Amino acid sequence: MRVFAISDLHVDYRENGRWVDALSLADFTDDTLILAGDLSDSLDRIEKNLALLSTRFRQVLYVPGNHDLWVLRDKGIADSHEKFRHVQKAVRNGGASMQPVDCGKASIIPLLSWYDYSFGQPSDELRRRWMDFRACRWPDGSGDRDVAQHFIALNEPVPRPSRPVVITFSHFMPRIDLMPSFAPPRARMLFPVLGTELLDEQIRRAGASIHIYGHSHINRRTVRDGVLYVNNAFGYPNESRFTAKKLLRIYEES
Repeated sequence: MRVFAISDLHVDYRENGRWVDALSLADFTDDTLILAGDLSDSLDRIEKNLALLSTRFRQVLYVPGNHDLWVLRDKGIADSHEKFRHVQKAVRNGGASMQPVDCGKASIIPLLSWYDYSFGQPSDELRRRWMDFRACRWPDGSGDRDVAQHFIALNEPVPRPSRPVVITFSHFMPRIDLMPSFAPPRARMLFPVLGTELLDEQIRRAGASIHIYGHSHINRRTVRDGVLYVNNAFGYPNESRFTAKKLLRIYEES
């Protein structure tokens, strides 16, 4: 039994969707896939691609990313909280799960999240350029801090499994020091919308030894305070310079 991880498939791009279609129907039938968000902003594509992945893997575990909660494409959805509820239904219909599971000696725990500016305050330029500010819609009076608190609260009570290996995963980043020190100024502008420190507290309460995250589109594997943090983003078609464009095996059990 193996556990693979990937994030940010963005199947709205034809090339990315073809990659999902081309995955082997035979190689992963005993394995688990962690999909750490940003599959599509279309509910139909979320459900269709989760269904495709569910025919390849024994089980597919998923959390939504920011793109998955955009409300531009799917008409008749009042706000991004309602979109989240539709995403939950699409996950079930696609044969995937957003619930903790045990896989042999490992427990895998999905963690919902958003960003709350604990990594910095957004600049005026970021507010103009960041698509979430236009593509997501929250009830009147709700800001990103409220949204982050809402999703973090949905993770409670955080499980503390008895399995010897605990793997948690989220779309958003749990700590800003996961970004490389060589990040250019344009990337640093995005720090405020990359995640929340609230996640790391839950990761450690769960007793995780491995945490999978996405969102930054910068593939990394690094240890911080005893936890291995891994980002294996597929990314946009033009990002092959710093994304691997392939599954990453993060755990194997004979």
